[in-house]
Amino acid sequence: MSAGRFAPSPSADLHIGNLRTAVLAWLFARSSGRRFLLRVDDLDDRTFTEIGHRQVADLTALGLTWDAEPEWQSQHPDRYAAAVDRLSAAGLLYECYCSRKDIAQAPRAPHAPQGAYPGTCRDLTEPERAARRAETGRPPALRLRTDTATFTVHDVLHGDYTGIVDDFVVRRGDGVPAYNLAVVVDDAAQGVDQVVRGDDLLPSSPRQAYLARMLGFPQSVYAHVALVLNEDGARLAKRDGAVTLAEIGPRRALEQISASLGWRATDVEGMLAEFDPAKLPREPWIYRPG
Repeated sequence: MSAGRFAPSPSADLHIGNLRTAVLAWLFARSSGRRFLLRVDDLDDRTFTEIGHRQVADLTALGLTWDAEPEWQSQHPDRYAAAVDRLSAAGLLYECYCSRKDIAQAPRAPHAPQGAYPGTCRDLTEPERAARRAETGRPPALRLRTDTATFTVHDVLHGDYTGIVDDFVVRRGDGVPAYNLAVVVDDAAQGVDQVVRGDDLLPSSPRQAYLARMLGFPQSVYAHVALVLNEDGARLAKRDGAVTLAEIGPRRALEQISASLGWRATDVEGMLAEFDPAKLPREPWIYRPG
């Protein structure tokens, strides 16, 4: 059975913007008859288990429900290793020894997409690879050998979106699966075919959709919702005052989220009755505590 999901990274407590996105992900799933799942994306070394548990508790306090126990990415290393092995066996991966500085300073073709990997390590010979290993003294990352520069996805709120697909990293040099690989593999394993998240992640969707195709996974339905910003038009931070659920309280947070969407309901079930994706705001919500 198909599913939607919310997948926070436990690097910091959820703020009102994260909570709003979680509510919208729940509404999208429930209104379309999908299961709703919660996944804690905790592969990064800047994440903390105790924060992940607080995030789960905050979402429960809002009244959100899910149809399976929350998953933690760190519990599924074999899942990512198997995907890397499949890509490697198909000849779709190559070792990359570049640092961020190397990439920033590398020469680029005149019409290369801004921010795309320039292909420095793509066609190295085996002797050249051995020399780079000795020179850098660190394990290489693994990059996907792509056959296109762009890929187009369809988003429920943004329509067709075409973005860069370069030779992106699928496994970091320290052996940790890269975000783009992990999220695609997890969604496929969990039956997730509806991805609802902040529109700051829209540019990553073409890479992920392309990788899903390379792995033979179904294409997801995307809905990238407008962000919540502070009065200066920047991302929310502690300096913006009461932004976390512990500071706002569940009732007030739900009232604020509902009002930001033009609704009257003050609980998630009431919001579900008012929910219409076509009427969701496309502009950011400027958050003013109080």
